[in-house]
Order: sequence, then C-alpha cells, then structure tokens
Amino acid sequence: MKKHNFYAGPSILSEYTIQNTADAILNFADTGLSVLEVSHRSKEFQAVIDEATALVKEILDIPEGFSVLWLGGGASMQFCMLPYNLLARKAAYIDTGTWAANAIKEARLFGEVDVVASSKEAGYTYIPKDFTVPADADYFHYTSNNTIYGTEIRTDPKVPCRLVADMSSDIFSRPIDFSLYDAIYAGAQKNLAPAGVTLVIVRDEALGHVDRPIPTMLDYRTHIKKGSMFNTPPVLPIFSALQTLRYYKQLGGLKELERRDLEKAAVLYGAIDDSKMFTGTVTDPADRSIMNVTFVMTPEYKELEADFVSFCAARGIVGIKGHRSVGGFRASLYNALPLESVKVLVEAMHDFETTH
Repeated sequence: MKKHNFYAGPSILSEYTIQNTADAILNFADTGLSVLEVSHRSKEFQAVIDEATALVKEILDIPEGFSVLWLGGGASMQFCMLPYNLLARKAAYIDTGTWAANAIKEARLFGEVDVVASSKEAGYTYIPKDFTVPADADYFHYTSNNTIYGTEIRTDPKVPCRLVADMSSDIFSRPIDFSLYDAIYAGAQKNLAPAGVTLVIVRDEALGHVDRPIPTMLDYRTHIKKGSMFNTPPVLPIFSALQTLRYYKQLGGLKELERRDLEKAAVLYGAIDDSKMFTGTVTDPADRSIMNVTFVMTPEYKELEADFVSFCAARGIVGIKGHRSVGGFRASLYNALPLESVKVLVEAMHDFETTH
C-alpha cells in the first residue's frame, strides 16, 4: 500500500533525495566507499558541501556579504548560539508558539529581551498584529512557521531594526528579502534533509560586535573561517540536502515550490472549511500555515478523533495525529509531499464524515 506521509518532522523527502542518498550509502561518487565512511576532508565530500552551499545561495538569491553554514545541534542550539553572537544589549522577540518561547528563554541568558507580543493566552491560535518593535534593538527575532499550532508569518516583517528568523519548517517555500536580515536558521528535517544538520545563513558584518568571549564551537566566525569544517560535519544529512537542492532547482526554484505549496494548502483548507465534522484551529485565515495544517473535530464528534486516525491509517495515511500538547490533527504539507496525498486525505475526511 502506498503511504501518504504527513509527519511534521522528520518528514517526507523526495524520491529523488532518498534514492540518490541510498545509492551513495552503497557507493559514494564512485569511490567504492559509502558516504557513511568517507572522510569529510576528501575532495569528493568537499565538492558536496561546496555545491550545496552554492545552491542555497542560488535558490534563495542570497546576496554577497552572507555566509552559509552547515552546523550540528539542531535549531534549538541556535536559540542560544544566535544571541551569543548577536545580542549586545537588547533584542526583541515575538512569542508565537513553543519554539519561539524556547528561543526567548535562551536569549535572556545573554541580555535584555523585549517580548513585543504574544498569543500564548489564546493557545497560540493567531499571530499578533499590533505591536511595536523598539528601534534600539540589536535584532527582532520571529519564528516564521509554528509547526505545533499551524500559524505562519509568510512575509518579511517591516521593523526598525535587523531581522532574525527561525525558518526551520518553511524555508524554501517563499522568496526572502535578505537585505532585511542578519541571520536565518533552519533545522533540516522539514524541507531539506534528514535530521542532523542545521542551515545557518548569517550576515558577516553583523558579527564581532559583542563584548563577551564566545566559546570556539559557538562562534559563527569559527565555522565561517573553516567552511563548516572546524569539526566533522554531519556528512550524510548534508549529502541528502544537496540532493534536495538539486531537485528544487530542477523543479524551477522558489516560485514553483511556493505555487505547489499554496495549491496543496488551498485544497485541504477548502475541505476543512466545507466540513461539518472538522474545523480549523487558527482563528484568522490570514495566519494559516501552508506547511502545517492543524484542525480538530467539532465538539459533537470529538470522541471520534481516534477512530479517524485509524481510518486514515487503513488508507495508508500516516502522521496526521496532532502534537501531544494540543491534540487533534496536523497535516504537514512540506515541499516533498505530492498533491495526490492531500487529495487522498481530503477523500478520507469526506468518506469518514459521510459514514458518521
């Protein structure tokens, strides 16, 4: 039975990425060695990281003056690494979900943090709109997509200071104006590669302005100077990321990826809005994520949620159970997910509703 993978992360990868990675596990670049055992200092792997870096810059249209880094530790490591390097006096953060709250907690270890707005009191079901970012902040940090709660900021905020963003779950789904940013970071396990590598894009001139000593491994300049090779990088996820980036380029880049993502989201949200059994959890349609669609059953059908998960599993639909902290359902529509899978889910929703 064909599987339709809606897991939030680690998540679906393209067949192109999976097949090429599987081949390289057996024989990498005709070396007779597995990519799992080849030296990261070899010319073959250096070619991998060089091409992956070049494709990130090309696909995202990153201007001169930025460095692309491939680091370990996940996006959660960036919650502290970023303020370690960039927070000199004060930073502004917006609290839109669990990961934003975790980033705020870590940043407070390094300086003053002004939380300009929060939707916590409403269960993070919307993106705050009316807030003021102080002009004297070193940066304004936001989490662009909130995987647990299904909200997303899909435009670059216009604020009186530099921007920093955690784009772990929606990078490569829209164009980005890098002239506004000092840094963007993203764990790879949503739209790029298997878990194990974190993509960091940082403005070079933003570094070196804090007085505190920075441990060598946590200093962005260490990794810039060494080309992400200061220590052994996560070789396999970087190789897989290269395959995904090649695939994105073949598809036509960000414009085509965004078109596909918007189409998939429209199909699923349309089904939710037309349903009498299912309802969305995000209060303002403008705040709806096109990456993670969260929904629940209306109160009169609440007891059927577990039955619906089982009903979907029988049709090869996996990963739609909501995050343990909120319940309900979550369908993750990352770039590698085909429209066909969304239509299968919509059909299952319709059939289940008709039956009950």
